[in-house]
Amino acid sequence: MKLWVLLVLGVLATATLSLFIGVADFSLAPLGWPDEAQARLTLLWVSRVPRSLALVFAGAATAVAGLIMQMLLRNRYIEPAMVGTVEGACLGMLLALIVAPGIPVFGRMLMAFVGAIAVTGLFLAILSRLPLRSVLIVPLTGIILAGIVDAATNFIAFNFELQQSLAAWRLGDFAQVLSGRWELLWLAFALTLVAAFVADRFTIAGLGRDTATSLGLNHRRVMALGLVIVSAVSASVVVTVGVIPFLGLVVPNLVSLVSGDNLRRAVPLTALAGALFALVCDVLGRLLNWPFEVPIGVIIGIVGSATFLWILARERRRLG
Repeated sequence: MKLWVLLVLGVLATATLSLFIGVADFSLAPLGWPDEAQARLTLLWVSRVPRSLALVFAGAATAVAGLIMQMLLRNRYIEPAMVGTVEGACLGMLLALIVAPGIPVFGRMLMAFVGAIAVTGLFLAILSRLPLRSVLIVPLTGIILAGIVDAATNFIAFNFELQQSLAAWRLGDFAQVLSGRWELLWLAFALTLVAAFVADRFTIAGLGRDTATSLGLNHRRVMALGLVIVSAVSASVVVTVGVIPFLGLVVPNLVSLVSGDNLRRAVPLTALAGALFALVCDVLGRLLNWPFEVPIGVIIGIVGSATFLWILARERRRLG
């Protein structure tokens, strides 16, 4: 059976399982009783279905954003959370909260997008001036820049007594996802479809500026499109559910072991694998300490870091 079929079946099965797991028990059996049917259906459509869809959209979009960044920068060891994109989104949200406390969610997302794209653009500008003699230069530069932006964000939050809000944004958590509070993730899903549509251009751009130009591709325009997609996805996910670490790093690497660097094939597989990874980690977070819940950011951080160490060890053995 083809890999994409297995991933689709896995996503459907895990999403269905996700509907029935939570602090409040949910079962289809009592739906035949008129007194309980309305309450059960309200719980299903207001909480459980939005949460499962949010997990699918956020997981798929975050994984694809990581894949795009890795391809365009020609480095497998980076993701938006490692180059300052996510930190820029948090800074933008913080400034929006300070300047306009009553700003609607979409306005916060726009401010987060501006912060994300500004910091990512700064990272690319710094990178263009560095001698890239080692693959470690790119992630190390990104980590340093992310640390500087994070320190500035902490300083501002401390002075305006907003550290609690900042801490909540940094911890990916789907517990607060309800109908009316997750719809921005449709934007992330739409951008994932755009990435699939232009996957061939990202593949060519990943070959380098000179090669891409010789093949008739506007390298700068494709890089700008990739930057916009990654920044917008990061902003919408951070505003809705917070930071999801490692997902954009490990999922593309795992998929590349099977599909290679052809983004036309890798984007759909990465999206499905990212959705499945997010769903499984969320289910684990709800089961490990039931009836309490461990935030998905903690579970993905543990599972993702262990998986990434395995990938590094495997690469080391392969290179001898």
